[in-house]
Amino acid sequence: MAKIIAVTNQKGGVGKTTTSCSLCGVFLAKGKKVLAIDLDPQGNLTFSLGASDEGYTIHDVITGKISAKEAVQSTPNGDVIASNILLSGTELELVGRRREFVLKEKLDALNDMYDYIIIDTPPALSILTINAYTAADDLIIPMTAEILSLQGITQLKDTIFAVKKYYNKNLDVRGILLTRYNQKFLLSQEVEELAGIVASQLGTRVLNTKISPSVSVAEAPAHQKTLNRYAPKCRAAKDYFSLAKELYEV
Repeated sequence: MAKIIAVTNQKGGVGKTTTSCSLCGVFLAKGKKVLAIDLDPQGNLTFSLGASDEGYTIHDVITGKISAKEAVQSTPNGDVIASNILLSGTELELVGRRREFVLKEKLDALNDMYDYIIIDTPPALSILTINAYTAADDLIIPMTAEILSLQGITQLKDTIFAVKKYYNKNLDVRGILLTRYNQKFLLSQEVEELAGIVASQLGTRVLNTKISPSVSVAEAPAHQKTLNRYAPKCRAAKDYFSLAKELYEV
């Protein structure tokens, strides 16, 4: 059975796509079978992993046009189910009493094919986000070491609690991941303390692993490579290996 991981934060620009992409690279390097699912209509993960947004996408899967297996693309960075702007209309297209379970039901057919399925969620609390939480085993919440970044997490709390109550009681919030973290800055230390308070309210913790700032993080998507493929010696790439070891012992 695949471990399904949703990377989430309602705030944009905090490292969700970078974390999703980088974890794919780490798991692949460790010999694991990995599927990345882009659940953001902006399609940033699709582009970063070198997949095409012109063929079948997650929108086709969710709306029942094709199976999840038919939507899988193979890339040098692993298997991907792509996204494009059509996904933005899903709020209106998903109707019915079990609309929160659509993604979970579609992914059931892939569970035995992969070790890890990583879902990159949109920067919004929408039906797509709820579908991701309902399908997931684990949540990882990236945030930058900035005060405003905390707002995105506090706004997630009610959604996470509601999903755990009504749709997925086994959902595990694995932790808050601080990105672009520089321990030399007093602000980073202060934000880490505040993040710890929010984490306790979510019944989780701030992860020991912190992701260092690196220009390679911004450069890798332009080359359509995971961070460890593009710049394996950079500090941030090594940090993501540490993250996978901390959370999944790989």
